[in-house]
Order: sequence, then C-alpha cells, then structure tokens
Amino acid sequence: MSFSETARAAFRRGDDAAVARLADDEAERARAADDLPALVEALYMRSRLAIRGGDLTEAARIASDALAVAVRTGDRRLEERPRHVLAGVTRMAGDLPRARVLYQESIDLNEALGNDDTVTSELHNLAFTELSLGETAAARARFATSRSRIVGGGYRDFVPYAYVGAAATAVADADLVRAARLLGLARRAFDDLGQVPDPDDAEELVAVETAVRAALGTERADDEERAGAGLDPWATLVHAVEHGTEPATEPATEPAAQQGTQP
Repeated sequence: MSFSETARAAFRRGDDAAVARLADDEAERARAADDLPALVEALYMRSRLAIRGGDLTEAARIASDALAVAVRTGDRRLEERPRHVLAGVTRMAGDLPRARVLYQESIDLNEALGNDDTVTSELHNLAFTELSLGETAAARARFATSRSRIVGGGYRDFVPYAYVGAAATAVADADLVRAARLLGLARRAFDDLGQVPDPDDAEELVAVETAVRAALGTERADDEERAGAGLDPWATLVHAVEHGTEPATEPATEPAAQQGTQP
C-alpha cells in the first residue's frame, strides 16, 4: 500500500499515533527528495491530526503550508485535500459564511477534476454549513443530493456520514425519535466499516446525542438508538433514495441490489 492508503486507513481506524509516525517519516523523505506531491499528502495528514486534536489554528497553518506547496507544483489536483481541510477548519471555527464559500470552491475544483466521490462528500459538508446557518430547506435538499450520489456511486465508505446528516436534520425538524434511530444507524454504519467519524462529524454526532437525550430521556433514547442500530445501513439508505424520503422514516422492506464499492 502507498503512504496515502496506509495513513488514511489508520486515520479512519482512529490510530493517531500510527498516522503521526507515518506522516512525519513521509514528510522527511519528501523534503530530502524534493518530492512535492508527497510532501503535500504528508502535510495534509498532519493537518487532519491537528483537527482531531482540537488545535484548529495549527491545522489551518499546516493546511496552508500544504496548499502553498501544491500551488508551487502547478498541479491543481494537489490543491484538493488542503482546500478541503481549510474549509473544514473554517466551519469548525464558526465562520460559516466563509466556510460556505470555501466548500463551494472545493466543489467547483473537484467537479473540474472529475472527482465525483469528493464532490459527494463536499456536498455533505456544505449541507452541514447551511444547516448551521439556519437554512434547513437548502441543507435538506443538499443532503438528499449527497445521499443519491452515495447510492448511485456505491460509495459505501460514505454511508455513515449520510446518517449523521440525516440525524442533524431530524433534530432541526424537532423529530427527536427519528434522530435517535439515525444516531444508532450512524454508529452501526461506522462500526460495520471499522471506522471512526471525521472530527467535524464527530462533533455533529455529539450534538445530536445531547439533543436526543435531553428530549427523550436516557432510557427512551437508548431504546430508539438500539432500534436504529438494528436496521441495515445500506438497505435503509437505498430505500430512502429510491422512495425520495428521509432515512428511517419507514422500514426498508425491499431487498437492495448490490452496489459497487467506493473508488
């Protein structure tokens, strides 16, 4: 496996120590060899670790360094990951209008590059930004578009994130019972993949859980989360997309056709 594949897999598992070791070794090697594309990837992984550690200022500094290196190469493909991190840091820092601009710029870049999977994930992030701005209808439509692209592209690694977005939307709609079920579905989907959520989505899950438990109480919230965890994540998502509904509004009774895997 390449550095990128190994480091990203370790990050998704939550093995931060391994990611730090891999990124530091790769950055040292890349600088010695004047391998600028490799240096961009190493700095990108370091910036993600800084976000997970809660140091948004350091994450922005590292991502800005990575973007500067990417621009030096003249290869716009290398700008994609640093721009993603900068948008995420801006959103987490609370500058939502600026984050919306940065996410749209990231979407435009990835559309130009033909990165359909990344467009899908950035639509999800833009939807969360709009939801935080109080633009619930726009966020709902964008989350639905992202879900449709997940199913259409067979992006199974994105399935848990679809439920994070749906759960947050349910909270905004004051549908706390469904939000609790979606929380259980999201956690099951992450567990099924052996992954942990990205830092920004982890924050969203905490916010959903807080709202659910405050509204329903611990016992009812636990019951509804267990009910959600008993649903099949992929089949439930396919059902929602095919029927044009929000996930977990009704049971997925039809068998789902096998889809492809994430590219």
